Amino acid sequence: MTTAADVTSRIEALAGVLTTSGDLTEPRWREALYEVPRHRFVPDVAWAAPTTGHGHRIDRTADPEAWMAAAYADHPIVIQFDDGAADVGAGTGSYTSSLSAPGVVVDFLERLNPFDDDRVLEIGTGSGWTAGLLAHRVGDGNVTSVEVDPVVSAFAAGSLKQAGYSPTLVVGDGAEGHPDGAPYDLMHVTCGVTTVPYAWVEQTRPGGAIVMPWMPEYAGGHKLKLTVRPDGTASGRISGGCDFMMLRSQRSARSELDGDYRETAAMVDPRRIVWSAWGADVAIAGMLPSMAGRHEEGERGEFRLWLWTSDSDALVTHAPDLGRSLALQRGPRDLWQEIEDAYFAWVRLGEPGRDRFGVTVTPEGQQVWLDSPDRVIGPLA
Repeated sequence: MTTAADVTSRIEALAGVLTTSGDLTEPRWREALYEVPRHRFVPDVAWAAPTTGHGHRIDRTADPEAWMAAAYADHPIVIQFDDGAADVGAGTGSYTSSLSAPGVVVDFLERLNPFDDDRVLEIGTGSGWTAGLLAHRVGDGNVTSVEVDPVVSAFAAGSLKQAGYSPTLVVGDGAEGHPDGAPYDLMHVTCGVTTVPYAWVEQTRPGGAIVMPWMPEYAGGHKLKLTVRPDGTASGRISGGCDFMMLRSQRSARSELDGDYRETAAMVDPRRIVWSAWGADVAIAGMLPSMAGRHEEGERGEFRLWLWTSDSDALVTHAPDLGRSLALQRGPRDLWQEIEDAYFAWVRLGEPGRDRFGVTVTPEGQQVWLDSPDRVIGPLA
């Protein structure tokens, strides 16, 4: 049987881990970890997803110790696969809702930096834990959280009630925000976003912040904090990396293309571009915003990079036994040559790191910039 002392001990250990990692620096968020216990937001059966190794089923009835240990580990717990169509305890399918890792949660909340009584709109309720942490910090009546999935929202409502919190929960498309409660002082986004919805800027008052995982089509995700300006735009810098499930309305899907591939030698080893630096990833995403890319490394050192847009795709490979790289491309665009051009444009800029880049959002769309918003770097195509 879990005791209050046991829970306190586990929270203390977790807080220590997060302090050591640098994710937890503010006493108010440390206090919130105790007041909003994470285990209250973990389903009885779920899927623990450590950052290393394989995930595993956790079952409160079958193994309460393992379930509680996962609740206070610094890793995500998946609470839904395939939008609810798959058994969460089986661990098969695509992750579609989770209880994010505590370190990532606290880091984003510290970046949000709410003041007493700030009105906060959260996009992506998920398990409800971050909504509870926010409600503890600024008050139930100041937190509104939007969740697209009614089943997930209902679970969050029950968990929040059990924990003693009652923020406003809304079922709807988070891309639309929640205009009925606008304007908000802050917006907290818990899902990946490729294109920042302008509705979020419209619903945040000037001087307010929007904190989110920015996940462009190409390569990985990045932590982004935007400040809303009086002219109706928002701008801010990228700082650090992250990996989140996507906002449902912005999930990327590959088009089915026909036609033969044309074969060309790759001038640059694809590993050089993919593994150079996070700054290169941001630059390429800014210059080629419509291009998606994923890669994998084989057991024998072979490397594959897939690139695609709505009308073209490419497979670029490097084989150690051949000592060369090859690009197979089809469609009207030569995607590999475009990536090479963008990479060398980044090199000519002096190979800037990720934290020198930022994003500006206007009614017309968004742009990536280097060092200052007036130094836009794309798009190239």
